[in-house]
Amino acid sequence: MKKAIIAMSGGVDSSVAAYLLKKRGYEVLGVTLRLWQGGAVDDARQICEMLEIPHYVADIREIFQKKVIDGFAAEYLAGRTPNPCIVCNRFVKWENLLAIAREHKADFIATGHYAQIVSHPDTRRLSIVASNSPKDQSYALYTLSQEALAQTIFPIGDMPKEQVREIARKNLGLAMADKPDSQEICFVPDKNHAKFLANYLGRPLPKGNFVDSAGKILGEHKGLGNYTIGQRKGLGAFGAPVYVAEIDGATANITLTPDESELFGSQMIVESLNFMAYEDVDGEVEMLGKIRYAHKPAPCTIRRAGSKIICNFKQPQRAITPGQSAVFYDNQGHVICGGIICKS
Repeated sequence: MKKAIIAMSGGVDSSVAAYLLKKRGYEVLGVTLRLWQGGAVDDARQICEMLEIPHYVADIREIFQKKVIDGFAAEYLAGRTPNPCIVCNRFVKWENLLAIAREHKADFIATGHYAQIVSHPDTRRLSIVASNSPKDQSYALYTLSQEALAQTIFPIGDMPKEQVREIARKNLGLAMADKPDSQEICFVPDKNHAKFLANYLGRPLPKGNFVDSAGKILGEHKGLGNYTIGQRKGLGAFGAPVYVAEIDGATANITLTPDESELFGSQMIVESLNFMAYEDVDGEVEMLGKIRYAHKPAPCTIRRAGSKIICNFKQPQRAITPGQSAVFYDNQGHVICGGIICKS
């Protein structure tokens, strides 16, 4: 019998994933990673008791703080907009789950992500393939290594969310089967990034000026951490709609534009690369590029430039944002590679 470690959050997805693993004949061990204050340890423990599987808690709050939250704060202070969930997946969740799997001599780790692991038909390297589901999470998993993919199972990866909810209702009797999905960062549940950062850092966030494209001062802003590229709401009264066009972490100045078309760009530079279906790219390669979780992948070409990738979109894309991840797919939906946008 194969043994699998399943990450248990106490939510619908991980609960159903654990149920399916056990039903498929695996020896299942539930593990809850305590990442931040609070957490759903009790909920996860109750699910494991109901499924009659062991439950363990790994307190990795110190690691999470160092690798995720400290980086989250540093990125905002630098004028970038980070995606902490992507950092957490590889450098916190997977690294620790794999370590726990080795400790318990487990064959696999499993999570409740909506994704599928496949072998790319050309390179034979493992990759994640995007689904047509609105729940597709391939974008958030591009950092996984070949070794991690080889030891990972996604039991609900190809299932519609409603089917997962139905299993939770009928087979598990879970009262929270119809609970809406959380859209917040786990450590910023009220979505107020600036408030969290000021409290975490113990000091006010750097303030600067709103300026126009010519550098003319338009007024003072509330502090870095309150703004992101493309933002329109919460900027104050300027007599007409304006948008955040640029954030300068060095001066803390934020450039505003009344012309939304200025938010569209065709080129970006991507760093901190991880290759998945391909080991590398040679020359100019046609891809589909995704610049944020909810972005529809758009046709582009990519080419290597030293340790970075230069991407050119066929059509201009709105609000290409430094700090966010860019993920590139082939026309079959395989994740080829990804990285962090450093310049647009």
